[in-house]
Amino acid sequence: RYKVIKKLGGGAFGEIYKVEKRKTGDFLAAKVEKAVKNAKHIMLFWESKLIHKLRGKTAVPNLHFVGDEKTEDSKTYHVMVMDKLGKSLEDLFQECRRKFDLSTVLHIAVQMFQRIQVVHEERIIHRDIKPENIMLSKEGEIKLIDFGLSQRTQGNKKLKSIAGTPYYMAPEVLEGH
Repeated sequence: RYKVIKKLGGGAFGEIYKVEKRKTGDFLAAKVEKAVKNAKHIMLFWESKLIHKLRGKTAVPNLHFVGDEKTEDSKTYHVMVMDKLGKSLEDLFQECRRKFDLSTVLHIAVQMFQRIQVVHEERIIHRDIKPENIMLSKEGEIKLIDFGLSQRTQGNKKLKSIAGTPYYMAPEVLEGH
């Protein structure tokens, strides 16, 4: 279905590749994690469920495929194919020598508030919002990625576990409040 063009990045739970859809020639992004036999909780499928819940609401990239793929040497991988986005907020910040002008900050802030509101309206808590997980679409719109640590909430019930990147966590989360 897809031809791998190049590796774009990776993290603790998977790697991201630029892929080409064989039928159309469209370039997309594929998040890939190695399949582990008898695994009960497949992070990539959990993440895709949450993104699917948010589809059509501008907060996330569009999903094109979620499932298992086998390589020519019979290895199985869990794959989630989505829109290929532009640069991360971290990449842009570095390009601008870690300084944004006021209008850029306001543009980003307004979109971030809107995206987080949409996510929270679906009772989803992202839990790893950081510049690397904030991407720009080709049209310049902010999209949230990496919902692997996210959880659904139940009413006013507090989450019991802590997850995310400590450097970006609120102090009260780190202190356990």
